Amino acid sequence: MIVAFSGGVGGAKLAAGLATVVKPERLTVVVNVGDDFEHLGLRICPDLDTVMYTLAGLANPTTGWGLAGDTASFMAALKEIGGDTWFHLGDRDLATHVERSRLLAEMSLSEVTLSLCRRLGVRQAVVPVSDEQVRTIVRTTEGPLNFQDYFVRRRCAPSVLGLTFEGADSAAASDGFLQAMCHPQLEAIIFCPSNPHLSIAPMLAISEVRACLNSRRAPLIAVSPIIGGAAVKGPTAKIQKELGLQVSASGVADLYQGLIDGFVLDVQDADLAHTVSVPTLVTQTLMRDRSDRKNLAKSVLEFAASLRTR
Repeated sequence: MIVAFSGGVGGAKLAAGLATVVKPERLTVVVNVGDDFEHLGLRICPDLDTVMYTLAGLANPTTGWGLAGDTASFMAALKEIGGDTWFHLGDRDLATHVERSRLLAEMSLSEVTLSLCRRLGVRQAVVPVSDEQVRTIVRTTEGPLNFQDYFVRRRCAPSVLGLTFEGADSAAASDGFLQAMCHPQLEAIIFCPSNPHLSIAPMLAISEVRACLNSRRAPLIAVSPIIGGAAVKGPTAKIQKELGLQVSASGVADLYQGLIDGFVLDVQDADLAHTVSVPTLVTQTLMRDRSDRKNLAKSVLEFAASLRTR
């Protein structure tokens, strides 16, 4: 069993790579819910959808999120009548949110996610880290902002002072996560190259999740989302700088110090390997196509196997 922690685009890419080399029943992708919010009366789960669409081969290859070839008639009509259009919802993507919101009246988020995945042909287990609400609040120089206000409405412009994860103190880990972590043949736990502050930290803030990781029986490996001092996608580097942290792959490794057993950084950052306190793998981590995703997945799994024998 392989357990992969994922946020949005970067994490979903590695999850898709793992899906090409791991049997479906042996891969569980645990997904951040700190980005989830209510919008236009609907439950929107951006990271869950990005992982689901990517594993289904339906994700927009240009943006990494949303559906390939989607249209925007709904948003155009909403704009015409003066509706709230700051958060884009494609026409086909909208169907996912409508159906999820309908099903949540009688099912848990885990059950709804399983149903949607099966309908889209996703055979791997995609599980929310919790079925309870955990909401990321970004503390900025302009005051506290809900995650989507910061990330989408304000385009990450305000300077970040810190993060709060509302609901994390009382939230329970999902059954899907707990079952995967208790699997008798658990081989590796992987933090995919997702934003450590906005995607991984909300999951680690759940005490039951942290406790499971602390008592793990398999190596935990993190893959850096920063290459050559810059984020592949998103505001990781910006947030690192604003929080006074080192903007580098080794700066990301520092965030996970005391938790991980191994760290993966890109060939561009090979000279930083000696600064990391755990065993490192230097390999190409930039995933430009399906071949890159598969190659990185294989390298990470081989690295995990080597750690198990140490």
